[in-house]
Amino acid sequence: MKRTEGYALSEPARDVLFVEGPASNWVILRRGREFTLVDGGYPGDRTLVLASIREAGLDPGAAAAVLVTHAHVDHTGAAAFFAAAYGTPVLASRGELALLRGQEKAQVPALQVLAHSWRPRVLAWSVQVLGAGGLAKVGIPDASAWTDEQLAELPGSPVAVPTPGHTPGHTAFYLPAAHAVVTGDALVTGHRTSTRTGPQLLHGMFHHDGAGTAGALLTLARLDASLLLPGHGPALRVGIRDAVDVVRGAARRSRPRAVVLPGRRQPGWAGEPGYGRMPHPSRAVRD
Repeated sequence: MKRTEGYALSEPARDVLFVEGPASNWVILRRGREFTLVDGGYPGDRTLVLASIREAGLDPGAAAAVLVTHAHVDHTGAAAFFAAAYGTPVLASRGELALLRGQEKAQVPALQVLAHSWRPRVLAWSVQVLGAGGLAKVGIPDASAWTDEQLAELPGSPVAVPTPGHTPGHTAFYLPAAHAVVTGDALVTGHRTSTRTGPQLLHGMFHHDGAGTAGALLTLARLDASLLLPGHGPALRVGIRDAVDVVRGAARRSRPRAVVLPGRRQPGWAGEPGYGRMPHPSRAVRD
């Protein structure tokens, strides 16, 4: 990993470049001289996004598309610039379009942040967000919904994996050739508000649908992936199913203990997981 001022660029798989930014990450999928950009940091990260692309030996104007895992301001910061400066298509899931176009909003409510601001890490994160343009409005009127055919033709051939929960139309991207998954905020490995690193969920105040995040984990666990490229925290080489088990185990330990009555043990996270692999990336979209 090469660390430059403000970000760290690595290539954990061939032509898959992971950029760990000051507060959120983005991914560059390279094919020759063109590339796909997945997410784009905060508005204040735009110069870092452009610098990381050039460091990868690419011209920012050669972007085939900007893909958005979800329309929070810490992942869309550079998208409007690419659309305006280069005419780059900005693509999201159909369920996320209203947020990306600025017609609806799904950021963490300010009152939620204030309620937790007594925690030093939340306060430090809030200060960082303000400095990075975290109060900017998300609004890209020309953003459109991708099609599977479009994605297949892009550098990296990312496969959309619907993972609603963090936002209504949150999407992860499976990279079959690299056995990698860009998880956005459905599964992260760290965050300024967290006291630990490793597979985890963001704090509950960040999620649109807390129950939906559990379903998103189940979807991710079925992928044949061994490289985790999260929206926050470092990249991690780990079986995605193992990563999900870590998250579920932590959630189970944090709940009050229940009385377990004698009887036959049911399959579940503590025993045999009740989910299976996705044998083919196309199944990841349909199932």
